[in-house]
Amino acid sequence: MRLSLPFAIAVTVAALAGCASPKATFYTLSSQPPAQSTAPAMPVTVLIGSVTVPDLVDRPQIVVRTSANQVTIDEFARWADSLKSQIPRVIAADLAQELNSPRVSAYPMAGDPAALYRVQIDVQRFDATLGDAVTVDVLWSVSPPGKRAPLHGRSTVREPCGDAGLEAMVAAYSRAFATVSGDISASIRAAASS
Repeated sequence: MRLSLPFAIAVTVAALAGCASPKATFYTLSSQPPAQSTAPAMPVTVLIGSVTVPDLVDRPQIVVRTSANQVTIDEFARWADSLKSQIPRVIAADLAQELNSPRVSAYPMAGDPAALYRVQIDVQRFDATLGDAVTVDVLWSVSPPGKRAPLHGRSTVREPCGDAGLEAMVAAYSRAFATVSGDISASIRAAASS
């Protein structure tokens, strides 16, 4: 009896230690740091509409490509918010800097809806290989105010990670979306000046 009690306690402690699961880490995309803008201010109002993303990455877990035909879904590395919420928020913040305009949002704003530039975003590819690079392939359209025809574009961006960690990968995604925002900004500037 004396020997079985310490053994039972040891087994219980080992079982409880084995049940402890790792803690999840949460990540968010971020807009690029504000720069000293040399671009002239654009008196435009821009609304980023809904964003579509591939079903494979439309989940809380971060998906990393391990080969051409294999991915890893990390249960303990998660997005803090859905990509469908983060991507328009980040593009809106980057566009506001690019256009030097405070009237860029991912949410409806007060003002004249007829004077609104509407941006639609369809993310075709959202891939990452740790320690290498991320790739985003985005179809986008800008609908200028009035009955003018929408402008369509495609931005395919490969951004090096610089390091093998998930934080470096998420930062590379953020830089890639800043490049996409630059392409959209150029389209809005062209539409505004024509």
